[in-house]
Amino acid sequence: MKLRTRIHLYSSVLFAVLLVLMNLAIYFMFSRLSMNSQLEQAEAEGSQIAAGMHSAAAAADVADLLRAYVPADGMIRLLSEDGSGPAPVTSASEQAISRLPAVYDVHVRSSILHEGGRTYASVSTPVIWADGSVRNVQLTKSLEHTVGTLNVLRVVLAVATLVALLPLVLSSRLLAGIIMKPIVQMTQTMQGIKRSGRFTRLELDDKSRDELVEMGQTFNEMIALLESNYLKQEKFVSDASHELRTPLTVIESYASLLKRRGLEHPELFEESVEAIHSEAIRMKELTEQLLLLARHKDHWNLSLAAVDLEELAEGSARAFRYAYGREVAVSVSPGGVAHGYSDEAKLKQLLFIFLDNARKYSDGEISLTLASAGPECVITIADRGIGIPKAELPKVFDRFYRVDEARGRKQGGAGLGLSLAAEIAEAIGAQLELDSVEGLGTTVKIRIAAAESGGAL
Repeated sequence: MKLRTRIHLYSSVLFAVLLVLMNLAIYFMFSRLSMNSQLEQAEAEGSQIAAGMHSAAAAADVADLLRAYVPADGMIRLLSEDGSGPAPVTSASEQAISRLPAVYDVHVRSSILHEGGRTYASVSTPVIWADGSVRNVQLTKSLEHTVGTLNVLRVVLAVATLVALLPLVLSSRLLAGIIMKPIVQMTQTMQGIKRSGRFTRLELDDKSRDELVEMGQTFNEMIALLESNYLKQEKFVSDASHELRTPLTVIESYASLLKRRGLEHPELFEESVEAIHSEAIRMKELTEQLLLLARHKDHWNLSLAAVDLEELAEGSARAFRYAYGREVAVSVSPGGVAHGYSDEAKLKQLLFIFLDNARKYSDGEISLTLASAGPECVITIADRGIGIPKAELPKVFDRFYRVDEARGRKQGGAGLGLSLAAEIAEAIGAQLELDSVEGLGTTVKIRIAAAESGGAL
């Protein structure tokens, strides 16, 4: 059964049950109120009759009194303490109730009787007679008029229920359509994506703020994430197939050379192993960078906090010095800078990318300077290397771009470092500035928020 049909069916049945229960409650409440009202009227009438008979008991015959007070659609009788008394007086239309058993009672009592398929109100009222004895006036009145009214009410409520069911069923169908509309749109959108391979979004009513619109917005956000991941996957496959081809070709060529001539020429063995090892390392670095670039920034598990920049810079310089034997001079501008607000691990990775670039394309000392600029902290990395032509600066953050292809291969670069740096900087909220003069060197500035303004990130 489709969800639309189930919603339609369940809501229709639920509303119908509620409507029936409501009408039943109305009927039984009205019936109870009507019967209680009739009993109260019968009690009041019985009290009036008892008072009248008490006043006229000495002057009038008992049978005459009973005939005088007999109701138009009922019966009246008078009982002594031993249960005896004159014959009851009954209206012509209610002769059947004259056969009801007579029971003497000294208390005022009222009840509903059912006799011969008809309903009656029975009232028993004690009265002090002229001779001082206590007698019992019993009044019985037909409630068929009230029962008839209740029967009419029952029919009216039943018809009203049946009439109300039609708009109820239609409204539940409309409700199912409203609820299902965004779900149907999602299904159609996903089917369209499946057929065309193009990511599309739902058209939403920006003025509405209900849960269905929120669900549509979440769907659109999910589609955007899927599209981003799909494009990254396509880019990863394209990049990997493009960039891994060269090192694999080099490895294959040297392996074939070793296989053919390695045993006969030992000098080729060392050259081939060195080349294979170098290309394997480059493949590993390339694969790690490609995998990181392929991951969505939301999955980088960032942890933004106050970072001791001086300690981070000193630690990075020391590790770099031990790894590559290159000197990195760390300095702090006058006024100093204590902390910044960033992800320490990603910021350290950013530093290593630019330090590694400076190492590859320069031979002299590399400088790393920390400074404070109002609400920002500035980390500057400078080298005195070969530099980058001004015309090439806008392209250096593109994937696989190299200013000099031959130089990039020689230094082992894949052209992904600066592209990865740009991704990291965007993720942690840092700003990158790169300036270079060909033949003089390159300067990179990393701007991050100071610790006291970190909430702005």
